[in-house]
Amino acid sequence: MDSKCISFHLHPHLSPYPAISQNPKFSRLVPTPLFSTGTTTEIKTTHNQIYHSFPKRCVMLTPMASSGQPGVGTKFDEFEPDPTLTNDDLKPTTPSQRNLHWWEMASLWIGLVVGVPTYYLAGSLVDLGMAWWQGIATVVTANIILLVPLVLTGHPGTKYGISFPVLVRSSFGIRGAHVPTLLRALIGCGWYGIESWIGGEAIFLLLPKSIKESSFSQLLPWLGTSPLEFACFIAFWVAQLATVWKGMKGIRDLEKYSAPILIILTSILLIWAYVKAGGLGHMLSLSSRLSSSEFWSLFFPSLTANISFWATLALNIPDFTRYAKCQTDQIIGQAGLPIFMGAFTFVGLAVTSSTKVIFGHLISNPIQLLGQIGGFTTIILAIFGISLATITTNIAANVVAPANALVNLSPSKFTFRRGALLTALLGIAFQPWRLLKSSESFVYTWLVGYSALMGPIGGIVLADYYLIRQMNLSIKDLYSLSPYGAYYYSGGFNLAALAALIIGILPVIPGFLQQFLLSRSTILDFVKFERETE
Repeated sequence: MDSKCISFHLHPHLSPYPAISQNPKFSRLVPTPLFSTGTTTEIKTTHNQIYHSFPKRCVMLTPMASSGQPGVGTKFDEFEPDPTLTNDDLKPTTPSQRNLHWWEMASLWIGLVVGVPTYYLAGSLVDLGMAWWQGIATVVTANIILLVPLVLTGHPGTKYGISFPVLVRSSFGIRGAHVPTLLRALIGCGWYGIESWIGGEAIFLLLPKSIKESSFSQLLPWLGTSPLEFACFIAFWVAQLATVWKGMKGIRDLEKYSAPILIILTSILLIWAYVKAGGLGHMLSLSSRLSSSEFWSLFFPSLTANISFWATLALNIPDFTRYAKCQTDQIIGQAGLPIFMGAFTFVGLAVTSSTKVIFGHLISNPIQLLGQIGGFTTIILAIFGISLATITTNIAANVVAPANALVNLSPSKFTFRRGALLTALLGIAFQPWRLLKSSESFVYTWLVGYSALMGPIGGIVLADYYLIRQMNLSIKDLYSLSPYGAYYYSGGFNLAALAALIIGILPVIPGFLQQFLLSRSTILDFVKFERETE
């Protein structure tokens, strides 16, 4: 016991069992047999012995002591966790692993923000009639609102060092946690395949014309695409896998070192547009074409759409904040999101509007724009920049959650690497080239609509953590299958949380199904046409 206290830095102000000893309200949620007088006394005595024996050493060796961080390592190693609920990837992070500074957290968001989808955001709103500043303001406002669930959900990750799958065990139950994590994983797998195909397409579009017109670019009916396009997809797929194979450290390093490169490349593109167009006059002249009532009828749906842009990542943000040094680092690091989104959408809007002056027509697709600019150096930088931007977004947003969900499903069989590899393989199995070429509206209606269903999960997790648990979790019970555990509920499922999830989803199902059925008819027409032409 002595060595554990010294090595893992028990915080002197926290009980090893905070949910039991510090939260009298919570004790009513746990079956009575766990709280026999003898058991409770033994726990308190053991804790007092640890505290009085080594008060100074524990405080001195705990880097989180001043910021209120608990001694997670000590609490975890004081008991024997159930082997079916843990492995090295699911254990709480130790103090030595919590070295993510605020600027590294900000770098994560820069890597996520800089990409082709974000480039379009404000421009699409201007196309609908907004003024340039109204489009950017809508994007920034949405991300300021999104900061609230991001920071709130990130708190338990930093405080307890636990990932999203472990956190939801407290609200959905030890076994019920598989429901929200696998739902989130399915979204990630779908988007991973699509983003990987888009990255491969970017490489294909920027290849020399002579290569694109070769026999390798001819469509193979059985494959559904050309060998050249598929080769570009696989090349991009392998490039991502090389980073993922290094685990969370590799992902963190990628985001940290990519951020300044992406900022430089984005700045070069903006400067080029400014010089070639003779300023930003054309963009600044884009005034609103909407009346007051028309603007507000467009504003709120647009605001909701922009909030949902990062909504799924707001759900599993503990997967990243568990490595933050303290709450201040995770909060300040994430506070830059509205700034980054506003800045990059400004670049997208400024460059797109400048193409009207430079080329005589608008070019909203950055990949097509870079191809139009031409030149060997431009092409090389374009392939590098777009690939880097897509990889940094795709890995952080679409690999980490599915990988951790699979680890949580079977800790004995899956590690983070294996989970990430299966996610990547599923990305190929989904054949995103067929989905995108058959009906983009089907893919985006399905995946974006499906993502919107994740809102109730976030609400349940936050309500449980802040209102019911009052931010006090028992690490011991998060890794226990004991029927007397705090999060075992009914056979490992919290029926109240599952019922709340169903109730939360019901209101959005009618509109979602309507759009789904409309898109499905497009798919059926396409399949019918393909069969007739075979």
